[in-house]
Amino acid sequence: MAVHDDCKLKFLELKTKRTHRFIVFKIEEKQKQVIVEKLGEPSNTYEDFTANLPADECRYAVYDYDFLTAENVPKSRIIFIAWSPDTSKRELDGIQIELQATDPTEMGLDVFKSRSN
Repeated sequence: MAVHDDCKLKFLELKTKRTHRFIVFKIEEKQKQVIVEKLGEPSNTYEDFTANLPADECRYAVYDYDFLTAENVPKSRIIFIAWSPDTSKRELDGIQIELQATDPTEMGLDVFKSRSN
C-alpha cells in the first residue's frame, strides 16, 4: 500500500507550520494508496476532529494536541490514531482477540499465548 505524496506534504505542514489541527487519511482501494481525506483548520476543536471520523469505516489520523503541563507550560504533541470502529469489525464475526502491533515483537507467539489465557 503506497502513501500519496500529499499525505507527507500535509503532515509536514502540520508538524512544522501548524497549519492543520488534524489530518484524516483514507485508504483509496482503487488507487491502492493512502490519501488525505480531510484537513482540520488550526482553530478546529477536538469535537470537529471526531466528527470527521466515520462511524462505520476505518481511517488513519493525526491530531495536533495542545495542552498545559503541571507547571503551566504550553506544549503540543502529535498523536497518531488508527481509527477502527466496532461496526467495521462486525464484518469479521468470530474475532476473539484484538491486537495492535508496531513491530514484530509486539505480535510474537508469546504475546498470542499470553493474550489467549
